[in-house]
Amino acid sequence: MATTGFEARSSEKELQHERSPASKTFSAKGSEVDEAVRYTATDGPDSDSLKPVYDFTHRTLKSRHIQLIGIGGSITDPGAAEMVTYLPISSPFIRFAGRFVDEAFGVAAGYNFFVLEAMLVPFEVVACNLIVHYWSEIIPTGGMIAMILILYAMINIFAVKWYGEAEFWLSLGKVILIIGLISYTFVTMLGGNPLRDRYGFRYWKDPGAFGEAYGTGSLGRFAGFLVCLVQASYTISGPDYVSMAAGEAENPRVVMPRAYNKVFGRLTAFFVLGSLAVGLNVPYTSPELAAAFEQGEPGAAASPYVISMIRLRIGVLPDIVNALIFTACFSAGNSYVYCASRALLGLALEGRAPRIFTRCLKNGVPIYCVLFVLLISLISFLQVSSGTATVLRWFVSIITASQLINFAVISFTYTRFKKAWEAQGHSRDDLPYKGWYQPFLAWYGFCGCIVMILMNGFTVFIRGNWQITNFFFCYTMVGVFPILYFGWKILKGTKIIKLTEVDLRKDVAEIEEYTQSYIPSPPG
Repeated sequence: MATTGFEARSSEKELQHERSPASKTFSAKGSEVDEAVRYTATDGPDSDSLKPVYDFTHRTLKSRHIQLIGIGGSITDPGAAEMVTYLPISSPFIRFAGRFVDEAFGVAAGYNFFVLEAMLVPFEVVACNLIVHYWSEIIPTGGMIAMILILYAMINIFAVKWYGEAEFWLSLGKVILIIGLISYTFVTMLGGNPLRDRYGFRYWKDPGAFGEAYGTGSLGRFAGFLVCLVQASYTISGPDYVSMAAGEAENPRVVMPRAYNKVFGRLTAFFVLGSLAVGLNVPYTSPELAAAFEQGEPGAAASPYVISMIRLRIGVLPDIVNALIFTACFSAGNSYVYCASRALLGLALEGRAPRIFTRCLKNGVPIYCVLFVLLISLISFLQVSSGTATVLRWFVSIITASQLINFAVISFTYTRFKKAWEAQGHSRDDLPYKGWYQPFLAWYGFCGCIVMILMNGFTVFIRGNWQITNFFFCYTMVGVFPILYFGWKILKGTKIIKLTEVDLRKDVAEIEEYTQSYIPSPPG
């Protein structure tokens, strides 16, 4: 084996110690006492390009952290769950794309996901600033943005345990908010309001459940449905948060399956009931709702729930809702800083980003990754010179396409994982977690995402509705992804990996050793 990259080692004895699995022990908190060394190579294990790559993140996220982080922001794909519970590593599905499909595919997927998460940070910063101005315009926009970014830096740099704890309580606020709003809808629709207005399903009859857009009749209602579907694809994040936390979760082979099962059911209920509640509270023809979006009203003024509360003459609740929405947006931005930094870490660990991004502090935080994400987040200061509503629309358009591409990547990667697993003589019954109805759900998700990616900016093709800026923001990543894929493929000469040659064992020994040596930490 070539010795390139090992010159920094002080002695052969130390090198043997690091290579020896028996030399690694694990503390009660689940982090390795000895630092783990990982390697990347473009030409196989015997290549001269083999170099040590360090993943110093610590496994300190507990089960309650994982579940609330997931509920705070994502719906979970059973295919991703199956892969991640088998191999719970940092930035899992980004690295899986390169391992199970093609290195170039992993590069394109990784940078797409990084752009997605990095762009979501300034979006949430702008949203937080908008919400605060619901109460007062005293705090200048630039000052508010700076304070939020500083708080994100403090939470994400102190240590992963502080991230987990902060996200646990912030996500708890999201859960309280959605349960409270669903309960509010149920009570008020039955007449439990100051006006004693038993409105029930009134707005489903007048003006109706489906609004028309860009036309009339059935075609107009279908177009209206598509517009809502595109917007919904933005609001539903992928299995980002639960999966991205896998590399820093305590006892992941046990914790992750529980989290996936519980998060999926709870989030599905929240999304379905939440969507139902919105349609019950306010008609889509509401002039207040239209004015709020057109005029960029701050805070929760654009919320159907707040408009409903004002209509029913309910005081105090709008302020409470606004406060909880602020915690939800702040929590989301905090999660995106975490996910974006871990995405960049994953790229660096696989040798697809500068190796400086693999460096971690002693507390396990990939410091340069976090700082780079916060640096990108400075574009939120665009709000100072441009209108808030305009900046938000820019972010939403480019993020939606990236998010759908991310879903498609995960689904396709899983189909390759499943085929490789079976081609190499393994049974899915041996996996720590077995997804439902696979691979049919994976293919359904992949095809559905492709259709939605193409439909993302369909409104610009309607006569009289063409705008070059809207087209650019809706389809930029659709063009960037294949450029990254074919560009890396040509540059590195990569090929799609044969099913029988897919490496399903890389990092598995370390995970299994950790699982066997794991000592539960005290409750907390």
